[in-house]
Amino acid sequence: MHATSRGRKMIVSADGKGIVSQSGGLLLTRTLAVTGLDRGLSAALERWRSARAAHDPGKIIADLAMMLALGGDCLADIAMLRAEPGLFGPVASDPVVSRLVAKLAADAPRALTAIRAARAAARQRAWELAGQDAPGAGGGLVTVDLDATIVISHSEKDQAAPTWKKTFGFHPMTAFADHGPQGTGEPLAIVLRPGSAGSNTAADHIEAARLALAQLPAGQRTKVLFRADSGGGTHGFLAWLARPGRRLQYSVGLTITAAIHDALLKVPARAWSPAYDAGGIQRPGAWVAELTGMLDLSSWPRGMRVIARKERPHPGAQLRITDIDGHRFTCFATSTKTGQLADLELRHRRRARCEDRIRNAKDTGLRNLPSVIFSPTILRPSDLRLCVVDSVVHGLSRGFPEGRSGSFCSLLSGRVVAGERIAAALCSPSARSSASRSWWFSDSRTRMRTVAASRRRSSEAGVARCRSGTSGDDGASCCRVRSRPICSRKSSWA
Repeated sequence: MHATSRGRKMIVSADGKGIVSQSGGLLLTRTLAVTGLDRGLSAALERWRSARAAHDPGKIIADLAMMLALGGDCLADIAMLRAEPGLFGPVASDPVVSRLVAKLAADAPRALTAIRAARAAARQRAWELAGQDAPGAGGGLVTVDLDATIVISHSEKDQAAPTWKKTFGFHPMTAFADHGPQGTGEPLAIVLRPGSAGSNTAADHIEAARLALAQLPAGQRTKVLFRADSGGGTHGFLAWLARPGRRLQYSVGLTITAAIHDALLKVPARAWSPAYDAGGIQRPGAWVAELTGMLDLSSWPRGMRVIARKERPHPGAQLRITDIDGHRFTCFATSTKTGQLADLELRHRRRARCEDRIRNAKDTGLRNLPSVIFSPTILRPSDLRLCVVDSVVHGLSRGFPEGRSGSFCSLLSGRVVAGERIAAALCSPSARSSASRSWWFSDSRTRMRTVAASRRRSSEAGVARCRSGTSGDDGASCCRVRSRPICSRKSSWA
């Protein structure tokens, strides 16, 4: 039998002018430049630079964090940046990186303080660029969500231990700034802890809150709302937040104790008011009521309120022993004195967005940390992964689907095009929809744009210039992306 169709010969070629992989890293390098974090890290880590060193310690640390954002999982993966000098500049060799890490680890407290200070300065610059889109703009509260998560370790790293979920690894405490329903979260601090650490340890919540406050601009550190699940509902943590002079607010979950259970039984039916759904509309089958006057709160901070919610459980959900008459009950405590109960309860329930922030953080590098050494070390989630202004690793702009920046940048390949004051990365047609939603940062000297190329053959004719809205002879079309401040994050994926 003879074949009735002709086979098409396929050839894969690795040559071509200006071809680069990880072209999405262009967005990350521009983030560093616009926020000034590259200069801030260089100045902060200058004391650890040898007299005859060719590589800047700040640049090396930024490269390591960028390597994580692009999908790397060990120090040697910095080679992916070294392979693209046109995109990432000169990158240090593996021995140089290892020596710097060892040098910083030997002076960990000072090194961590320097990196955190550089991050805080860059964040302040980013929020200034955001203007009215920045968190807390217009006198509003900056909402910070605290939550612990488990990072599984597949090797016996220092202080990795069995967790309460019967896994093995670490149990870091995270702090994310919430940017509302239309924005993404911004990681402020991550406190690395052994896997055996508890979920309701007040000291760890206090440390995470302190580090988060230090990352905020000075003028907004007294206008902060801390949210947490029942792990944060401890006497020690709430007493620290409510200490006179701090002027901090909180909304934390509370475990339903016997006293709360008895109070729920005594709440009259008329005291329950309808609860709201995520859109602020009354939700059928859910109600809220205040229990403050029915409980003995003398051992808790002054002014604390306790609000309960009851709802009909979803089909198939298992009821708990504290559930009454087929309804599921939850409680939270807040220091906010004004506002409708339904609004306060909805505000607290939106804390669940922190779970998405943690999941996305793991997708973009958190699951690969820490390094082999637990302490002292510079390779900690709170200081290496976040040192590239959080946006680099977490996807801070309006453009990226939240948490997808790492996969986007690692898969995107393209061709570097430079002309006059414009440099661009031409990416494949499959990335057109993503590239058209990318970042655009500009200053008086340089404009970096991400554009999309068509499927037509463009290897025969080079593109000398990339003009917005025009097409070159080779069919490469330019996608204008939105000009937004770095912190103007409003995304339909949030």
